[in-house]
Amino acid sequence: MDFAVSVINLVKELKFKHESVIANQIGRSGTSIGANIREAQYAHSKPDFISKLQISLKEANETGYWLELLYKTDYIDEQMYKSLASACASLRIMLIAAINTSKSSVEKK
Repeated sequence: MDFAVSVINLVKELKFKHESVIANQIGRSGTSIGANIREAQYAHSKPDFISKLQISLKEANETGYWLELLYKTDYIDEQMYKSLASACASLRIMLIAAINTSKSSVEKK
């Protein structure tokens, strides 16, 4: 949730700077991470749970791309980039661990 709030605040800043194309993209991918994690909490099955987490991971990876692009095009400064990219990388690490743990528990059955 905290990461999504940061992304929404970034989107507001980007739209103020009249950058709407990337703002819309990062807004969708950055807020989708948490939404899919929340959806996974009520998954119908273990494979459904894993699928939702994998979607979150893909969205986190996409968000990392948009952050890098924003930094390289001077829409965000280095401090903001490093802060958001680090938070995004942490989410990816946690998601990978959760996916791997879930997959190994399915394989053991």
